[in-house]
Amino acid sequence: MSHWKIKLSLFLNYFVFAILLNSVGTVILQVQSNYGVSESSASVLEAFKDLSIAAVSFLVASYITRIGYKNAMLIALGLVTTACLAMPSFGSFAMTKILFAVTGVSFALIKVSVYATIGIVTAGKKEHASFMNFIESFFMVGILTGYFIFSAFVDDSATQSDSWLKVYYLLAGISAIAFLLLFFTKLDESSIQSAQAKPFMQEFTDMIKLAIKPLVLVFIISAFTYVLIEQSIMSWLPTFNSKVLNLPVTLSIQMASILAASTALGRFAAGIVLRKIHWFAVLIVCLLAAVILVLVAIPLAKSGSGIEVTGWSNAPLGAFVFPLIGLFIAPIYPAINSVILSTLPARQHGPMSGLIVIFSALGGTTGSIITGNIFESYGGETAFYFSLVPITVLAVCLFLFNRLQKKTEGAVEFNSKTSH
Repeated sequence: MSHWKIKLSLFLNYFVFAILLNSVGTVILQVQSNYGVSESSASVLEAFKDLSIAAVSFLVASYITRIGYKNAMLIALGLVTTACLAMPSFGSFAMTKILFAVTGVSFALIKVSVYATIGIVTAGKKEHASFMNFIESFFMVGILTGYFIFSAFVDDSATQSDSWLKVYYLLAGISAIAFLLLFFTKLDESSIQSAQAKPFMQEFTDMIKLAIKPLVLVFIISAFTYVLIEQSIMSWLPTFNSKVLNLPVTLSIQMASILAASTALGRFAAGIVLRKIHWFAVLIVCLLAAVILVLVAIPLAKSGSGIEVTGWSNAPLGAFVFPLIGLFIAPIYPAINSVILSTLPARQHGPMSGLIVIFSALGGTTGSIITGNIFESYGGETAFYFSLVPITVLAVCLFLFNRLQKKTEGAVEFNSKTSH
């Protein structure tokens, strides 16, 4: 039986949410010029997105089978379409906060539903893994496309133009198409309707018990710190390009796409390398390379040529070099997620996934707010130099995580042998 309509809908869902979720950096830059918002105030947009993702993911994980995956996705697409249509009409910083809160809530419903639906529309582990890789790759395509879509609506000739808000009509259109496609497509959910969700308090208790285990606690700190680094750079790179490198706004947004491209390339390359080399060795080398890149790229940003930048051809070298940090930090998050999940028994994967989503979201919010405040008080160069602090913390955490993971695996193997 062909599931091409559902699969196409899932691709569209991820595409539009990749654009919306990762437009935070672009929007942070725009609200500063359009609404006179300070860097520290603009940084809270990350919180409206991430905290809503964390809260809804936790609340909905055990109950989504009762709502139904298709219904949950339709609700999410309906909410986002409405918010996108409202954005140009009620353009303000308050409306921007609402938009990201709605996007976060909707993405939580989408992500849980999409991951579960993949199991319904694929046959066998190979097809499941293949489709999962395709859809995650398409998410990166959405991020890349988003920078160019937003930059196409930005008017460099006016400091306070609302023209960029019209991009939300296009995003509303894509969301509406995905909604209609899903609405008129049959999805057989009979195989999961009988599944009984745990009571909320039991889900919460399971997560707390899991979180206080030393291995999981160190992992949580590692995941939190990684996302803090990633989001602080991703959310503030367009502003850095504009205010530190003095690029035109349109070009500042477009050149931030280098970070998304290098991140995608880094994860693809790591997928090959990690088959042959132990994850800890790969990640420590990656962190060391990231430190070197920061120390090289920031001085390049200071030594501008002094000429007016008009496009990619005469952009300063720093604008090309610093975003390459994505190449080195990209493998860390998927690798440590894979290690923790493969170390824990299958019955704990549910609560562990909940912890991953929650602390990743908290890390993203924290990183953006800290960077925004440093950017406002000490400037963009200092704000990006600050990334060296969490990179160092992450290196220590990975060292502890590796030791604890080996001890856990050793204990499991010992118990397995003695039981025989």
